[in-house]
Amino acid sequence: MSENEPYVVSSRMLTHRGALAMLAAAADHAAQLQVPQCIAIVDRSGEVMASLRMDGAKFLSLRSATAKARTAASTNAATGNLDMTIGLALGAATEGGMTPLPGGLPIRYEGEPLGGIGVGSGSGDQDRAVAEAALEAIGADLDI
Repeated sequence: MSENEPYVVSSRMLTHRGALAMLAAAADHAAQLQVPQCIAIVDRSGEVMASLRMDGAKFLSLRSATAKARTAASTNAATGNLDMTIGLALGAATEGGMTPLPGGLPIRYEGEPLGGIGVGSGSGDQDRAVAEAALEAIGADLDI
């Protein structure tokens, strides 16, 4: 054990290839549902790694998809489970950086948090289904 071990840890990170594979799988699933979506994938610190607004998706949904991804990454939990009053206050406190809207999922691999994915422009159930397809594409944990 080196003297720096208590101060330094090793951790996994989502690669750009993983983010792109997730983005492609999410877009494919949204196309199968015939619901154009906005999709955002962030790393564990909330920085956007990949995003897409599919043809016909609502343009403001890219902002909410990014907030969903950041919320899921920050809380390591799916969005949509907070009381709406608390969620709206949280959104106001973070200047829109976090949201209570459904459609955000944490990206985990063997329990380790890697980031978040947010999907918007469909119903909450459609958004979540698209996000789950993205997680499945890279073998990420689905027990969310």
